[in-house]
Amino acid sequence: MFSSLKTPLIAFTVLVLCSLVVAGCFPGGQTFSEQEPAGFFSGIWHGWIAPISLIVGFFDSSIHIYEVRNTGWWYELGFYIAVISGFGGIALTRRKKKQSHQ
Repeated sequence: MFSSLKTPLIAFTVLVLCSLVVAGCFPGGQTFSEQEPAGFFSGIWHGWIAPISLIVGFFDSSIHIYEVRNTGWWYELGFYIAVISGFGGIALTRRKKKQSHQ
């Protein structure tokens, strides 16, 4: 009986934990200050979660896509690298698609 509930329960638990981790790292969430600005790796993270930040920002005006308290060029470099690449979307070489011959 419990084996049929096990998979959805695990999936729900993982979803809730991931949501909590992401929610704690949104840009504009008062995590960073002028004394401790967001750096390169924060820029990468904020670039990856930018679509989620956009959606959450509609409901919470304190959440932004981009952290305004940042180190400058290094943060922006990380942010743009992540936005452009997504999760592995950038490649230095292009692969040709295999065509099947019939």
